[in-house]
Parts: sequence; C-alpha cells; structure tokens
Amino acid sequence: MTAQLTEFQSPPQLHLAPDGTPLSTLPHVDFYLSVGKQAGASDIHLSVNSQPMWRRHGILEPIWLQAPVLTAADTEMLAMSFLNDQQKSQLAQRGDIDFAYANPEGRYRTSVVRQRLGYELVFRIINSTIRSMDELGLPPSLKLLTQFHNGLVLVTGPVGCGKSTTLAAMIDEINRTRHDHIITLEDPIEYVIPSRNCHVTQREVHTHTRSFAAALRGALREDPDVIMVGEMRDLETISLAITAAETGHLVLGTLHTSNAARTLDRILDVFPSDQRDQIRIMVSESLRGIISQQLVPRADGTGRVLALEILVNTPAVANLIREGKTFMLPGVIQTGKKLGMRLMDDSLAELCLAGFITQEEALYRAESKQQMRQLLGIR
Repeated sequence: MTAQLTEFQSPPQLHLAPDGTPLSTLPHVDFYLSVGKQAGASDIHLSVNSQPMWRRHGILEPIWLQAPVLTAADTEMLAMSFLNDQQKSQLAQRGDIDFAYANPEGRYRTSVVRQRLGYELVFRIINSTIRSMDELGLPPSLKLLTQFHNGLVLVTGPVGCGKSTTLAAMIDEINRTRHDHIITLEDPIEYVIPSRNCHVTQREVHTHTRSFAAALRGALREDPDVIMVGEMRDLETISLAITAAETGHLVLGTLHTSNAARTLDRILDVFPSDQRDQIRIMVSESLRGIISQQLVPRADGTGRVLALEILVNTPAVANLIREGKTFMLPGVIQTGKKLGMRLMDDSLAELCLAGFITQEEALYRAESKQQMRQLLGIR
C-alpha cells in the first residue's frame, strides 16, 4: 500500500523513494495526516518501534510497507512539533492529553500518551463536512426522533462506529428544520456546526468547562431547547441528562453499548440499587429512542457499511423498562417493524442478502448465530 505526497506536502528536505515511501521520518504530523486524509483513512497511529500506521476501511495497516519504523526520538519530535506550551505542560504532568487539533486541511481528534517505550500519537480524522441523514442512508423514521421537544435519544455502539457522525447529522436536521437553541458538549469538539435556523453553542470539555456534568449543569441555565452530550460516561452526567430530558429539553447522547437492551442496563446499573425503581420510571417516560450501530467492512473491500438496531419507545417498551424486563426488548423490537424498529441481526442479514457484506461478517457480528444461519439459509 503506497501513498504519494502532493507537491504542497513535499518540501525539498523530504527524501522519497520512487513509490512515494518516505526514507526517513517526516518532520511534522501534518504530512502524515494529509496522506491519511487523501486516502480515506479514519485514524493515523504514530508509535515507537512501529511503522506509521493507518486504519482504513476498519483495518489497521502500515501506510507504507517499506517505511522505516519510528524510534522514541522520532515520536517525541513529532509530538513536540505540533503541541503548544500548555499542552506540553499537561502531557508532562498527566502523561496523556486529548484534544481537537486543526490545521489548514481539517480537524482531528487527537490523543498523545506517554507509554513504556516513549510517546504515542493517535489521530481520528474528522470529516469537515456534516452529511445529512439522507446522505448517511439513515432510515426516514429516525427523522421523527429529531422532532420531539423533550426526551432522551441515545446513539450507541463501539468506538469508531460513526456515533459522532450520526449525532452531527441529527443536530444538522434540527438546525435546518427548527428555530431553537442547541448546545453541544463534547470532548473534544469534532464537527463545527454553524448556526442556521437554530442558534448553536458548542463547548469543549477541559477547554471551556471542567467536565460533562459541569457543562450539563451550566447548560440548563442557558435557555437550551436541545442539548447534545458527547459521552454519558458517569453517574452524575447520566442523572443530569435524564433530568434535563424530563424538564422539557431534547437530549441527545452517546454510550459505548452494543444494543438497546444493554444500553438501558448500563444506564440503570450506574445508579445505587435503592434508586433504580425511580430511575426506571423516569427513563420509561423520557426515552424517545435508541439507535445502536456498527460499521461493517464491505464484501468488495471498498469501505464499510452501516448496520443499525433501532428502538422506539412505545407503551410496551415503557412497560418493560418500568418492570426491569429489558431482556424482553428484542421481541418487542421484532414486532415493531411498522414503527421503524429493527434488530441488529435483521439489519446484518439484510446487508448480507443484498451482497454488501459477507456471510462470515454477518455471522461473526450476530447476537444469535443460530437465528442468523436461518435468516441467511445456511445449514
């Protein structure tokens, strides 16, 4: 796998082989980021005793097969080439730092950590263009979730599955179709969202505020209509988000869970046992929907395709949440297809039968292997 540096990216001091492979470490992270962005990579890894790597179509591999491995001195030089004095101080004190880095070509979610061998740098390449829900191929029924004026909408899935992209598309839909005040709380800010019909306020944790909980508490005093919480990671943040949803705000948030039932279990499990009955009632009333997603490699190797599980709150769903019977939710989702609901296994089966993904991928990612075999007609 090779990648060429453009004329802008190749000043005379860079020495390249005929295939574009650098013969030495590039002097600044921007060169690696530019190559990765042009090739459609999602992440760039610069680590000690490793060649420069990228994650492309979900696979981690060297950017150049013949490139020299990076040394501890190389990664330290690269880290110091773009960190400002404040970030260098934080890195020295804490041993790690996360922030959004921007250069003339784009924005990148950045993590620099000190590990056993030296410094390691990881960049998530952020698409600067916010794609609409239609462009992402999201079902039209999901637009209904952006039309509520209060309640809780959750987008869940593993790291790197496109949660931020889906949330940005939903916020963009609200921004175009409503006249409200939108507040986004992120760590770090990924998509820059200009105000359109709505007034948009974006705050970054550790830059503009101390924590998600502190930002959320402050947001409630800023006359918001819609609040986007980049990550609901602790008891205080989840509790405030539920309270905000109950008090007349539409709250959109993310969790690192794989399906609707596990999402609700995760929310309930962070609360002390003596509060769970009350929280179940609050969630059953405030929840509007849960979107669980994953990105699956395409069968032809040209990229990844989105698989979705969708739960829409109905009286039957609310009743199961109140009674703590989340294990029965798949059955309700199965029977709620007319309302736009779908199970992840059904989504995977549809993609496989349409030829977008392989049978192996569908079986590997299925919740029920036996049921997936039946859906695909595998004996």
